[in-house]
Amino acid sequence: MDIPFFESILDRAIIVLTKELASCANKPGSQKFENRVREVLSEVLSENGVEIDMAPPAQEFPDIVIGQYGIEVKYSEKDTWRSIANSVFEGRRNESVKHVYLLFGKAGGIPEVKWNKYENSIMHVRTSHVPRFEVEIGTEKPLFERMGIPYEAFRILPQHEKMLFIREYARSRMKPGERLWWIEDSDEPHTFSLEVKLYTKLSGEEKLKYRAEAALLCPQIVKGSRARGKYDDATMYLLTFHGILCNQARDLFTAGSVAMRSDQTRGGNYMLRALQDIEPQIEAAANYLGSRLFVEYWGDDVPKNLRIKKWLEMLDEHASDWVPSQELFN
Repeated sequence: MDIPFFESILDRAIIVLTKELASCANKPGSQKFENRVREVLSEVLSENGVEIDMAPPAQEFPDIVIGQYGIEVKYSEKDTWRSIANSVFEGRRNESVKHVYLLFGKAGGIPEVKWNKYENSIMHVRTSHVPRFEVEIGTEKPLFERMGIPYEAFRILPQHEKMLFIREYARSRMKPGERLWWIEDSDEPHTFSLEVKLYTKLSGEEKLKYRAEAALLCPQIVKGSRARGKYDDATMYLLTFHGILCNQARDLFTAGSVAMRSDQTRGGNYMLRALQDIEPQIEAAANYLGSRLFVEYWGDDVPKNLRIKKWLEMLDEHASDWVPSQELFN
């Protein structure tokens, strides 16, 4: 069975399925629609002596396997041709399938069923706990054209190499001030407790550790007092990477409780005093934090032995009325 013949089978099937969907008084739902797709294809292919597995393994990708051809079935009760699809890792892919097609039933608006090649229908990646493709019948520019790699080449890449493309694509869509909360390789999963912790409820040791990490990755915290958003990256880092909510950004670096932790004397540069107090923790963080965090927050993978030096240089660039490198790590 060659490609033109298989596609002619799909053409015949969607005529039957469209007619049925349009005349159906009650919307069938996704599972019944998928089962009906399997039945119609079985009826059409039986003329050619081809059988379809009517009870395939659960969660297998694609939904219907016919020799080297596969069909991923999607259904929407809304007037849309768009749907969330499978994981970009395709961990449950049937490896006998060489050509994947998308068959989509749209019950909303004017009911209709259409098909297209799967790779030509992938238009976006949704990033949740597992990045998933988003498909759309008739999408103007498929995802893989924008990423600069063919689907067939992408799908056989190791997971960590796939994530390089996915991260780069996600970054290209970010607005100013936005950050990726999932920047690590897939074999080093980024997870934290679903229970968000309040910064004020952390132990003293935890506060020192996380303040040091945030200070190191986000040197813009030393900007002048009127600089807007100077704490945004620091607070978002704590929330997205550690599940820590800090209601008041000043609690991290300029509150009296942190500036005067070692010396109760009031006055002076509270930011400087707060950073001096956590120099050991900052130095430790420079050694244990992963390279991808520095690429994300600094734009460069700086060697561990040069990170403090680079950090001080960035602090000097951001500070307006003092020179951090003359005061810190001396």
